[in-house]
Amino acid sequence: MPHLRLEYSPGLERRADLGALCDSLHRAMMETGIFPLAGIRIRAFRADHWIVADGLPENDFAALTLMVGAGRPRQLLARAGAAIMAAAEAALAGPLASPHFALSLEIREIDPELSWKNTPIHARLSGKA
Repeated sequence: MPHLRLEYSPGLERRADLGALCDSLHRAMMETGIFPLAGIRIRAFRADHWIVADGLPENDFAALTLMVGAGRPRQLLARAGAAIMAAAEAALAGPLASPHFALSLEIREIDPELSWKNTPIHARLSGKA
């Protein structure tokens, strides 16, 4: 269950290719080797209302939250986080070159007793469907 949620300010749509960003993040997640392909999800959501820092209208943000199932060693998650952040930084180099952009990534571990799933995609991708 590696689900990556991207929240962003509307101005970022003019400053970056969000489809390419999602592709880069997907590739980075696959290349870590610790996430099952069938579980990878990337979702991007535009914030219709936002205030960043000092409230200037040219301020933009991209906030990434990676939710993962429990059980992976912290060191592996830290390396995966660094790789995903590097992919985001490369895809968002333009906005990061300005003094009006904020990028963040947080990894959250999901408690397995409080998470339910029904995902036939796993069977299809493993050839068991």
